[in-house]
Amino acid sequence: MSNDQQPPSPWDPAQPTPPPAGQPPVYGQPPAYGQPPAYGQAPAYGQPAAYGQPVYGGAPYGAGAESSKSFVVTWLLAYFLGGLGIDRFYLGKIGTGVLKLVTLGGCGIWWLVDLIMVLVGATRDAQGLPLAGYEANKKTAWIVTIVLWVLSGISGAANSANITDQLNNSSAPAVVQVVSVPVV
Repeated sequence: MSNDQQPPSPWDPAQPTPPPAGQPPVYGQPPAYGQPPAYGQAPAYGQPAAYGQPVYGGAPYGAGAESSKSFVVTWLLAYFLGGLGIDRFYLGKIGTGVLKLVTLGGCGIWWLVDLIMVLVGATRDAQGLPLAGYEANKKTAWIVTIVLWVLSGISGAANSANITDQLNNSSAPAVVQVVSVPVV
């Protein structure tokens, strides 16, 4: 711009006038894709949904989505190999699987917490989806887990009593101290 030119005035008649207040600016005609639906009517590609029902698709976002990972497999891995983190590896949680492996299941505490989380349905896969088959198998999993805990408790108590009996009735040789007496 040279010194003798002035910026155009907003009231210059050569400039286009802005649209009235509340109207969007007109930049050209939008492409014609067909007639838009009248105000308050549903688009022509489907029937309107009833009140409270999802409009586009069968279910709201995330509802009904299940993991490809099985609840039963996760539960069995958590029970029998959970101390080694195998259940975490199966679910795609590699980092926590390695950590659980190195700590041997958090000295058993992490193993127990993970097992309870699987049983109550709080465990998700790496994508955050619930495990497949939980609702159908949760009662069986709880019953089998409780039976296994009771049997392992009985077995542990019987084994402990057996070891105590063996120690009390052992035929281990008595320690005899030999004293030598000098002969004069």
